[in-house]
Amino acid sequence: MCRKIFADWLFRLAMGVFPVAAAILLTGYAQPPSVLEQVVRAGELRVVTTIGPTTYYVDGHGPAGFEYELARMFAGHLGVELRLVTPDSAEDIIPMIARREADLAAAGLIATEEHEREVRFGPAYHEASQQLVYRRGMPRPDSLASLDDTVVSGTRHASLIRTALNEHADVQWRSEPGLETGDLLARLWRREIPYIIADSNEIKVSQRYYPELSVAFDLTPPQPLAWAFPRLGDDSLVRAAEEFFAALGKNGDLERLRERYYGHVNEFDYVGVRRFLRHVEQRLPKYSELFRRAAIDHQHDWRLLAAVGYQESHWNPKAVSPTGVRGIMMLTRRTAKELGIDDRIDPGNSITGGARYLQQILKRLPTHIEEPDRTWMALAAYNVGYGHLQDARALARQNGGDPDHWADVMKTLPLLTEKQWYRKTRYGYARGMEAVRYVQNIRGYYDMLVWQTGPQAPATATVAAATPAASPLL
Repeated sequence: MCRKIFADWLFRLAMGVFPVAAAILLTGYAQPPSVLEQVVRAGELRVVTTIGPTTYYVDGHGPAGFEYELARMFAGHLGVELRLVTPDSAEDIIPMIARREADLAAAGLIATEEHEREVRFGPAYHEASQQLVYRRGMPRPDSLASLDDTVVSGTRHASLIRTALNEHADVQWRSEPGLETGDLLARLWRREIPYIIADSNEIKVSQRYYPELSVAFDLTPPQPLAWAFPRLGDDSLVRAAEEFFAALGKNGDLERLRERYYGHVNEFDYVGVRRFLRHVEQRLPKYSELFRRAAIDHQHDWRLLAAVGYQESHWNPKAVSPTGVRGIMMLTRRTAKELGIDDRIDPGNSITGGARYLQQILKRLPTHIEEPDRTWMALAAYNVGYGHLQDARALARQNGGDPDHWADVMKTLPLLTEKQWYRKTRYGYARGMEAVRYVQNIRGYYDMLVWQTGPQAPATATVAAATPAASPLL
């Protein structure tokens, strides 16, 4: 009797934690294993991707990137580990999948008809258009007919570009084998090439690092991005991916992931980015060591503290707001007193106080809120107050959102300015939209500081990343 109860409990546990893997393993070996079964039994999902700001990179917190996160979550959904492979060139990706050298490719691929003959694409999860990019200070072309020099692109979407240029045979265009979009954007910024064609999502992210890059016009309408799978008679892994993306869309995790990687870069401010980069060169060196010491003492990334300091004061130790907050970290008199800070104008005192205050907020937040949402919410509380943040989290829950995800809380913070909403809260009116902009700006400054200080890419071409067993979805 006890053995039967234990077996039943084990069955229900397996189905609850890894429903896909459990269902497969319980089918036995009555027939040749499907592609999905082979992945589960091997215990790993082999994914080809590229190194870049929209796909996969390593920052101070470890592996990151929109495509990486999706692949990691899918591996967790299947109950296996993720193994990433980064080929030397993006043009190798489709052939690798066609030769079954990996289970799928997650690399921001546009589902083109030409590639459909070699691989099978899964469901669309994002979109991007091909855009012509030039450098500010150079003549801006208003059409293909006005181009006066050679256009350069990578080879990943060469067929798509060739089709778009089909009616403009006089346009000089060449693709650069082996070069990624990031390489081309850097060469354009250095004025080594006059124009390039690249994906809109990659351009948008890269403009924070190369603010002089500008979009002249769209070359194609928005195209769907999708994963690529080997073209086989067995579509079990593709169906699993379809179910996975359907679940992400239904529970809001896909939207949250888009916000995490793209939400804070939608509004590009050329003047603001140029000013920031100038201050990084001229002002930050005076205070970087103070940020580093405070970060060590209070368990922060020094670049995050520096980003907060820039948002607060542009690293001006004598900054004073109309409401009386002062110093690099713009502490109120009351907060400074509670933190034991006597001189708010002193850079060291201000930075230490800001680091300590942010640490206190992080400790107050519920422990189950995960990173990076935990940090974004702490920053919102730094700006608008912990009580108002909790009010926004409560409104998120009332409105059917997740109070533990920044993507949902940032939608309800602005409601704190509306009487019909703030009258329902404990702490009342607050300038919630200001807090949202505050956090999004800091995220942008932080990204730029991370980009400038590295690391930028993994040391090896292949990396194994363990997936959390009990959390198949984000």
